[in-house]
Amino acid sequence: MATAGCRVTETVSGRWTRTVVLENDLLAVTVLADKGADIYSLRYTPRDLDVLWKAPWGLKELGALGATASNSQVAWMDHYEGGWQELLPSGGAACVYKGVEQGFHGETATLPWEYEVVERDGDRAAVRFSVRTTRTPFRVERLMRLEAGRPVLVLEERVTNEGAEEMALMWGHHPAFGAPFLSGACVLDLPGKRFLADRGQAYPERSWLAPGASGTWPRVTAKDGRQVDLNRVPGPESRVNNLGYVTELEEGWYGLTNTELGLGVGLVWPKEVFGCVWLWQELNSSLGYPWYGRVYVMGLEPWTSYPAGGLAGAIEAGTARTLGPGERLEAELRVVFYESRAGVRRIAPDGAVTLK
Repeated sequence: MATAGCRVTETVSGRWTRTVVLENDLLAVTVLADKGADIYSLRYTPRDLDVLWKAPWGLKELGALGATASNSQVAWMDHYEGGWQELLPSGGAACVYKGVEQGFHGETATLPWEYEVVERDGDRAAVRFSVRTTRTPFRVERLMRLEAGRPVLVLEERVTNEGAEEMALMWGHHPAFGAPFLSGACVLDLPGKRFLADRGQAYPERSWLAPGASGTWPRVTAKDGRQVDLNRVPGPESRVNNLGYVTELEEGWYGLTNTELGLGVGLVWPKEVFGCVWLWQELNSSLGYPWYGRVYVMGLEPWTSYPAGGLAGAIEAGTARTLGPGERLEAELRVVFYESRAGVRRIAPDGAVTLK
């Protein structure tokens, strides 16, 4: 139900996960403070539609499972409930950096974050989340806010190196979109120039892309020689998985539009910070744990770095960022909802959408 003005509600998910809900008359955003400050739900209330994917195994709260996995990827996936994670200081595979293992997808998504309600109700709702990493000396801060009457969620973010030595990092946002919003009727608008397929596809025989293949975005040559338009989202019957990186961004934004529903969601960010987008499609394809051929999900992820081989891989590829002692990296991201059956031409840094 739409609310008058804005409000912040503090509640609990499951048995003990502190949860914060930010609402205005158009959006409802659910954040799991004790699970990485994950954005678990991103609901457009005029349609009562949550655009984020939910894992079929549900929310497994941190601490609810025994530590039986010696593999950090399995441990991470055990607690992957879907939604949107913030990932730092590493992305993808586990690696060793400065003598300590950086687990799969880094630290921030498996830590409890602290939070402070800045504006509880009225014309604005705002909450500040923060966390300090354990294996690295980073502090991450995220101010989330909504304004009455605007279908826009703002994330003001800061990463600080609190250590006395230079540190490398990968920083990314991992929103995963799912049905009923995600479907074969979706089109993706993204102003990139190049596309690079990942070299380590989990099931390469089920991907359209040859490992390491590159081409001009969005049309790429598939393994069978046909031209594939990656602006078009395959439907659930496609049974394909793809992973790659959109680079050489002209601007930092994308719009994902369901042309049948006439609804889209866009994300805009500073490309000087997040210089590439990871395109992850798991479309009822991968077998075995945890997918078992039953998951239809697509991630569109702004990142500082690629590929998904962990921080050591990004350092080797020359894409990792570095922060000296006391240095900060700041970014403002905006999520915006819009109604369209054709897609968007541009999303401006302030969230203004130009429709096709």
